[in-house]
Amino acid sequence: MSVATELELDVVPAAPERLADGVVRLTLRHPAGAEMPAWAPGAHVDLVLGPDLVRQYSLCGDPADRSVLQVAVLHEPAGRGGSTFVHGLTGGERLRLRGPRNHFALEPAPRYLFVAGGIGITPIVPMLAAAEAAGAEWRLLYGGRTRASMAFVEELRSMYGDRVEVVPQDERGLLDLDAALASAPDAAVYCCGPEPLLAAMEQRCAPGSLHLERFTAKPDTEPKAAFEVELAQSGRTLVVPADRSILSVVEESGVPVLSSCQEGTCGTCETGVLDGVPDHRDAVLTAAEREAGDVMMICVSRCAGSRLVLDL
Repeated sequence: MSVATELELDVVPAAPERLADGVVRLTLRHPAGAEMPAWAPGAHVDLVLGPDLVRQYSLCGDPADRSVLQVAVLHEPAGRGGSTFVHGLTGGERLRLRGPRNHFALEPAPRYLFVAGGIGITPIVPMLAAAEAAGAEWRLLYGGRTRASMAFVEELRSMYGDRVEVVPQDERGLLDLDAALASAPDAAVYCCGPEPLLAAMEQRCAPGSLHLERFTAKPDTEPKAAFEVELAQSGRTLVVPADRSILSVVEESGVPVLSSCQEGTCGTCETGVLDGVPDHRDAVLTAAEREAGDVMMICVSRCAGSRLVLDL
């Protein structure tokens, strides 16, 4: 049985370009000068930085420019090593890229409210250009620790003027989410940033009006129990213990599955559900997709009953 495939290619980065304190832009090109893959605002890619070092980064360039892909990376010295690796590149290295894939797509709407916190501005930047090109009304509320740490500030203010509200915390405090939402009651809301910001937006927005992208997994405090999974294609039935993921059990059985983040944020391990009710614990699927129950992220999600049948 072969694992499902997605686009993979080698890319060559230019030397990282400083955008703000602790933030660099990485421009990636095809080693033979060929066109890079097509993408749309909200898309992200995996960069394979080492044998056990794969990281997801939102694309922040111009989708019309097929000569390059661009990502912006915040240096997190206490992180797991991905950002330190990227910030240490000198240009000309060979990296492996997977994707792009998009679980944060910009849906057509007459008006938008964009809310970004810190490095969460990266997927928002191409969304602003798309909203502008479509003639939609929009506003951006952009917060960060300090003005110097906030990427794209001068670029966005020069292009869009006072539709971009920049709120450095050391100057103005926290974002006034209530005022922003009250000023745009019928807008489609797109938000990316740290978990406290996303949680605050979820508390304030009606279901269906808010579109989120998480860079890190939501805390999972729900209890876990053992259950069975039947793999329809391979004819196996496996037991998933309470302390293990479906993904790890399936891989251990010898069935190949594409995966990347293993924390429910990238969407790589999306798997079809043929029977049973998933217990969704990812940060990717929309409320409607969760309700449909025909796909799940097997790196974190579980079974709401005792048995699932998966298209594996």
